[in-house]
Amino acid sequence: MALMDFIKKQFIDIIEWLEPQDGILAWRFPMAGNEIQNGASLTVRESQQALFVNEGQVADLFVPGRYRLTTQTLPVLTYLQNWDKLFQSPFKSDVYFFSTRQQVDQRWGTTQPITIRDKDFGAVRLRAFGNYSFRIADPKRFHTEISGTRDTYTVAELEGQLRALMLQHISDAVAASGIAFLDLAANQVEFAAQLRAATAPSFERLGLQLDEVTVQNVSLPEELQKILDQRIGMGMVGQDMGRFMQYQTAQAIPKFAEGAGGAGGGGGGGVVGDAIGLGAGVAMGQAMASQLAQGLQGVPAVAPVVAAVAALRPDEVMATLEKLAELKGKGILTEEEFASKKAELLKKLV
Repeated sequence: MALMDFIKKQFIDIIEWLEPQDGILAWRFPMAGNEIQNGASLTVRESQQALFVNEGQVADLFVPGRYRLTTQTLPVLTYLQNWDKLFQSPFKSDVYFFSTRQQVDQRWGTTQPITIRDKDFGAVRLRAFGNYSFRIADPKRFHTEISGTRDTYTVAELEGQLRALMLQHISDAVAASGIAFLDLAANQVEFAAQLRAATAPSFERLGLQLDEVTVQNVSLPEELQKILDQRIGMGMVGQDMGRFMQYQTAQAIPKFAEGAGGAGGGGGGGVVGDAIGLGAGVAMGQAMASQLAQGLQGVPAVAPVVAAVAALRPDEVMATLEKLAELKGKGILTEEEFASKKAELLKKLV
């Protein structure tokens, strides 16, 4: 029995991989100095590929199926070993199995804000995170570039490098998408598609295929989030600036009423200050006051506000002009809209 056991250890006649757990990308069949029997059976299951390597040189690659190992099924190895067509002896070769199924739910994310260039705001800081999935597409390249002669190579060992590749290409993805920074949060699908397109070539150089990329969140700095909220408000009422100013002022009505009621009718100065703070609401001047007066009849607490907005002092006019200039600089007001409101306000100084 000892002699038979010794003989069996010398010749391998069945080669297969029964993936014992998830997360293994590459696995070397244990040879332990043994030799492969000529005519041995090789089984490659679905979502696997097998690679024969002869003394460090990549030889034959097998896709899913069952094979009888002969000189006919091992043409590259036959050439490297200088075998003839009648070769019948056992032979030595390293055999590596690769999992080609999709590795899902891989996480990427910015540990620190990333500075990117934006066409509207110049340099801005971005935080983002999401998921991606990949698979081995070229086992030969993955073997030579990544896994090498290791007994096993796992997803966990590759995770850090792949995540770094994702983050490295965020700026490229934003530039290629043509999406303004303020609109990234509302266009996450397009952002994800551009991130995948920008990163996929780096994965291919490692023998990998980047299958899916998702963006779950894009965080905006607080000051830009406020501008985004303003744009959302404008979208709710359309592009008509008059309606937008009404929207802005109407939002402050509860605050106006509270201030007027709390002061017992003597809070007019504070209300005017609130109106100037809004900037855009004050800019409508007398026209806006008239529209508000018609729409808000029967609200005594608001009537002083309307009168105050209609009658601005010179310093209030200048403060409002500064607010309008700031909105124009941020792209919320056009040059024509700014010029129109500026002319209207300057008339109040005459």
